[in-house]
This record gives sequence, structure tokens and C-alpha cells, in this order.
Amino acid sequence: MPGVKSYLQEDWAIVVLGFLIILLSLAGVHVALPDYKWSTTGDLTTKVLTGANFLKIGAQFIYVLLVALLGSFLTGRSLKNTLLVFPAVFILTTLALIVAGNAALNELGLEAVIFSLIIGLLIGNLFKLPTWFREALTSEFFVKIGLVLLGTTVIFSDVLKAGSLGLIQALVVVLSVWYFSYWVCKQLKIDKELTMMLSSAVSICGVSAAIATSGAIKGDSKKLSLVISLVLITAIPMMIFMPMIAHHFRFPEEVTGAWLGGSIDTTGAVVASGSLVGETALKISTIVKFSQNVLLGIAAFAISVYWTYTKHPNAADKEQKPTLKVIWDRFPKFVIGFIIASLVFSFLLSPAAIAPVKGSLKSLQGLWFALAFTSIGLETNFKDLIGTESRKPVYAFLIAQTFNVIVTLILAYLLFS
Repeated sequence: MPGVKSYLQEDWAIVVLGFLIILLSLAGVHVALPDYKWSTTGDLTTKVLTGANFLKIGAQFIYVLLVALLGSFLTGRSLKNTLLVFPAVFILTTLALIVAGNAALNELGLEAVIFSLIIGLLIGNLFKLPTWFREALTSEFFVKIGLVLLGTTVIFSDVLKAGSLGLIQALVVVLSVWYFSYWVCKQLKIDKELTMMLSSAVSICGVSAAIATSGAIKGDSKKLSLVISLVLITAIPMMIFMPMIAHHFRFPEEVTGAWLGGSIDTTGAVVASGSLVGETALKISTIVKFSQNVLLGIAAFAISVYWTYTKHPNAADKEQKPTLKVIWDRFPKFVIGFIIASLVFSFLLSPAAIAPVKGSLKSLQGLWFALAFTSIGLETNFKDLIGTESRKPVYAFLIAQTFNVIVTLILAYLLFS
């Protein structure tokens, strides 16, 4: 906004806010976690839709609203628009969390972010939202805070407990699937921006990787919405049918876990599908998924360097080749927050210090992600998702995902059988 002072570049503001939340948690500032779990209508009315639970939801709302307002202040956004828009996004997100809290949907592994996206899409497309409202939505801001908090759950010691096998599989899968996806997109003549996001989503860790890549290349939010929708939609049949295929062919649990963790693109879906197979499969699938998450920061850095040298306007001018400063300017700084958070929680804090904050940080991470997906839905037009120009990316995603499933199964057998 003209005339509004910005104190920090957005990604740095996100790092500051992410670590403010972490430091407050470590200092003992815990917001009571609302209860969204229910099985029957009786549970819904006596556990979720109660005065006490609404007070917890209200306390959480005030907490995240203050963080959002501070973010708007630091980046020069309109505080008035944030005050008007954020409550509406929070209410829709709370509705999604209540729906996702149903036990039957929980067993299917359907995460809150899926319902957040659906509700946002329905509201955004059935009602004509004012332009100022759409412009005030900050989906990337929310999801990047969630990504910084995600770093607190990527504990290197947990990854290493499964030995180096999970990391080896993750590295081989990421490299091979990324390049195959890139090649498919090139054959289908998909633009480079969408190609980078799609390839990262399929090969690394789904939604988080797509957003990190979009941040690294300053990607189009409409293209990001398409990729995110593809990730979430394909994860549902994969998490249901892959355990059934593994059972039919009698794959060992270790192999099945490694296959699920390396192929399915959302952590919730990985956990749900691993649970359908058994305890060993659940453990291995989670470790493999975390191993891929570890590679997120490295991948974002590599992509930002590549993008700077191939797409920056000065790259074509031999006298003005991109400098280290240009690379640094374009690097997504929130990834630094993710990496530092992971290193601090992996090596500097004791398990005794982590235990009390683990639940609240995980809950806040999930809330920021859910707020982001509600915003993405509100920002997105159905026509952008189902238009004819979207068919090629859909074909590319499905081809690359099929390749991912096959390669990961082969590697799982070689490394874990």
C-alpha cells in the first residue's frame, strides 16, 4: 500500500514471527488447545460445541490474530483490512477443523487442510467477494509461518534412528523423480514456473515443497493453487489403495512403510496409510517422509540459485551476470527459519525441554496451514483449476506420480527388504 511503511521484507518478518512463537512456547506461554475430536452428534455437542471449548478457540484466535497483525505492521500491510479479513478466515478454518475432527474422516486420513481448501473454494466461488477482501488474503504468509514451525518437528535424531536407509531412499527418489517430472513437463510444453513447482511437489514433500519453490522463484499464486489441489486430491486415493495393494502382494511391512513414506505427498496421509498396515510400516513411513522434509531447505536453495541464473533478466547480459547478492535477494529466507528451527530442536534442546512444547507447536503449525488453505481456496477461481490450460499439468502430475510410485517401490525393496 502506498504511504505505508514496511519495516521488514516479508520472508524475514515470517522468520521473526515463527521464532517469536517458538520462544514464547519455550518460555511457557501455552495457549490451551481446543478439542475438535468427535464421533457422534452427542460428542459434537458435549465436547466440541461447548462454552469451555469456544473459550479455548477464542484464546487461540486472539493469539494468532496478534501474530497476523504484527506481521501486517512489519510488512506494511493494512491493519484495518487484516482486522476485517482475518476473523472471517479463522471462522471458516474453525469450521473445517470441526469437520476434520470427525473420527470416521480421521480414520480415512482426511486432514483439516483438505476441508479448509474445499470450504474456501466454495465460499470464494459461490459468493462475489470484494476486491479489497481478496487482496487482503495472505495465504503464503500463513503457510510460511507454518513451515518455520514445521522445522521444530523435523528432528535429525529421529530420522537417523532408521539408519541411513531412509535418507538414501529420500535422496535418490527426490533426484530421479524431480528430473523425470521436469522432463515430462518439458515434453508437454508446460511453462517453466509451473514445471518447477510441480516437479518439487511430486518429488520432495508435496504442498510444503510447492510453496517453498514458489517462494524461491516468486511464482504465480494461481499456478501454486493448481499444484496444491493436485497434491491433496491425488493423496486421498493413494493412501487408501496403496496399503491394499501392499496387502494383496504381501509386501513386508518395512518395504510398505518405505513405499508409502516416499510416494504419498502429505504427512497426514502418510501416517493414515501407514496406520492401516501396522506399527512397523507407520514408523518407517514417517521416518522416510521426515527424511524428505529434511531435504526441503537444500532443494529450495538449489532451486533459487538455478532460477536466478536461468530466469533473472540480467542473466542474459554477460556484463551483468547474477551476483551472490542477487542470489541472496531471491533466496526464500523463511527456509532459513525452517532449517534453524530443525537444528535447534535436533541438537541444542534436550528432550525434556521439547516435550512440554511439542503439542502446542504442532497444533499451531496445523492451524497456520489450515488458515493458509482456507485463504488459498478463497483466492482461487474454479475456472483456473478446471480450464483447458490445466489439463497438461494434470497429465504431467499423474505421469510423474506414477513414476514416483514405481521408483520408490523398487528402492524400498532394495533398501528395506
